[in-house]
Amino acid sequence: MPDQENIAPTSYHNLKQGGKRAYHAIHQERANEQNPGIMFLAGHGSDMQGSKAIALENMADRQNIPFLRFDYFGHGSSDGRFLDGNLSRWLEDCTAMLDALTKGPQILVGSSLGGWLMVLTALQRKSRIAGMIGIAAAPDFTETLIWDALTPTQQEQMKTKGQIALPNPYADEDVIYPYHLIEDGQRHLLLKNEIDLDIPVILHQGMQDGEVPWQTAIQLAGKLTSKDVQIILDKHAGHRYSEAAQIDTLIASVIAMHQKISSGLASYR
Repeated sequence: MPDQENIAPTSYHNLKQGGKRAYHAIHQERANEQNPGIMFLAGHGSDMQGSKAIALENMADRQNIPFLRFDYFGHGSSDGRFLDGNLSRWLEDCTAMLDALTKGPQILVGSSLGGWLMVLTALQRKSRIAGMIGIAAAPDFTETLIWDALTPTQQEQMKTKGQIALPNPYADEDVIYPYHLIEDGQRHLLLKNEIDLDIPVILHQGMQDGEVPWQTAIQLAGKLTSKDVQIILDKHAGHRYSEAAQIDTLIASVIAMHQKISSGLASYR
């Protein structure tokens, strides 16, 4: 994997409903049916400066592929208070950035929370989304991985206090989850029903992931109506999926899907 660097400067998109979102975009003028764009969706509490996002931008630049990465409300360089964010607001960000800053077919690449948002975005913009690639995709995580993991006492405490602090695997400070995130997440649950998307999908998942069980990828694949779904399990990868070999595997998947769609071998309408 080559050295990673920021290709595009940080720009800001002013939303119609107010607020601005930071983003990096390259080669958008080259987008067409034979050159679908790539849109990266980061994880919860992460931002567009992560190693996977930058590595994909570097690849896209080398191959003249349109590419977009951005920061959700309350993340990175975008405005907003992190604890005020929820699925509805972040989904609005995804569709707003897709509509305003890209054209033509798009491949969504979603990491963790971004994997949930990529499916929700694809359902809302079926005519625009040509494929999806998940990295430890975490649909329904507010319900299955946070709320259901709490004891009844903790659940009552979260309701009463409006939030709960849980251990952070990556830092000494606890992670704070607001109760409104749980409530809003319940309006966007995916895994209880069939997911009507007939596009190619690749799901990357580490089997040493301590946050999103690898079985989640199996469950998500089973709910998708698409017959073109691949699961790539890495026995040694954790949740971040950011080791050099793992990023190389991810890039290979993105290139392969881009070639499939640009050659007309995959239909997305």
